[in-house]
Amino acid sequence: MKRFVFAAAAVLVLAFSPSSFAAEQSQHPLIFISIDGYRADYIKRGLSPTLKLLAASGVYANAMRPSFPSVTEPNHYTLLTGLRPDHHGVIDNSMIDPAIPGERFGEGTIFNDDPRWWAEATPLWVSAEKQGGIVAASGFPGTEALNHDTKPNYLQTWNPHLTPARQTAVVLGWLSLPADIRPSMILLHYDPVDNMGHAYGPDSPELNGALRDVDSALAKLVLGLKARKIYDSTNIVIVSDHGMTATSADRVIYLDDLFDVSLAIIPSMGAYGGVDPLPGHETEIAAALLTHHDHMTCWKKSEIPAALHYGTNPRVPAIFCLADDGWLVVTRAIAKAYGHALLGNHGHDPADPNMAALFVAHGPSFKQGVTVPDFDNVDIYPLLAALSNVTPLASDGDDSLVRAALKNVP
Repeated sequence: MKRFVFAAAAVLVLAFSPSSFAAEQSQHPLIFISIDGYRADYIKRGLSPTLKLLAASGVYANAMRPSFPSVTEPNHYTLLTGLRPDHHGVIDNSMIDPAIPGERFGEGTIFNDDPRWWAEATPLWVSAEKQGGIVAASGFPGTEALNHDTKPNYLQTWNPHLTPARQTAVVLGWLSLPADIRPSMILLHYDPVDNMGHAYGPDSPELNGALRDVDSALAKLVLGLKARKIYDSTNIVIVSDHGMTATSADRVIYLDDLFDVSLAIIPSMGAYGGVDPLPGHETEIAAALLTHHDHMTCWKKSEIPAALHYGTNPRVPAIFCLADDGWLVVTRAIAKAYGHALLGNHGHDPADPNMAALFVAHGPSFKQGVTVPDFDNVDIYPLLAALSNVTPLASDGDDSLVRAALKNVP
């Protein structure tokens, strides 16, 4: 549902120059894992024993609040920049930009590979490499584009056939390299929980099976770290980008029923709809949308509630409509093209408990057996910067999580 680029299942090794900093950091690698679509309360289902053990002996939060909109690409870039989507520019999984005419983010290779979409911010992995670190990434959103003239030193590109077990094997291979070329930062992204949530719903046997598969991969990772005698020196941070809510075919708002959709560009649909009226049709479309609708609220971009931290970026559509939890906003053409209704979705207000994301951290730098208060995901960036000894850039996050989670913070 999220990743539309069908890249080859290749592991790319790119040129880099190891430094004393990189060699030192490789003795204490950071593994940052995103389990896409893992709603915060899934850990309580009894299907993630490895994850629960890491949480019990490390640091855990009952919920991490995603940034708005609570979808994949924006939130992964938030995690690695500390900026909200409105500030880092990746404002949606599908978007247009007046400065990039004729292209749509989310179509073909543009989804990952055109660096212009990512240029409004600098992610932590780019800073790490520029400061001498060695970075590896497996299927991680936003790592395949040339970002500020940089790519990860080791890259397993996303493709629809990646499995958590295969990805874990590649990661363990990277960690078997000699110390002077071993990654100091590894970014690992698992897809199946999100995919099964969309296709079958958050309470389905299929989703529960995906939870088991991902936890099995985590167990293999832990065993592999122990076999290499680096488990006790490795910091592991495990998060998700957003949660998931149940949807159905009888909870759909069709934009066609409200206005002539041929008179607008509609770059995004799902839990919300973004609408850019064509010139000359602004008034009639605004009149159709900016009134009361059952199960949907629409705003001009300048009037989106401040709590969502959204609406100032030029890429945000002129009118933005947000559905109630569990409802979808689509056009009939998109519904027909898709073929069947989603049974699970996300993108809603980060304050919605169904959107709550996962946070678990474990390793020598972390306190043990600590539950930290719920926090916004912009605070992950300062934490990762501290763990990787990277000088952070300005962000929307603060050091509250660093102080709550890490040992020996002054």
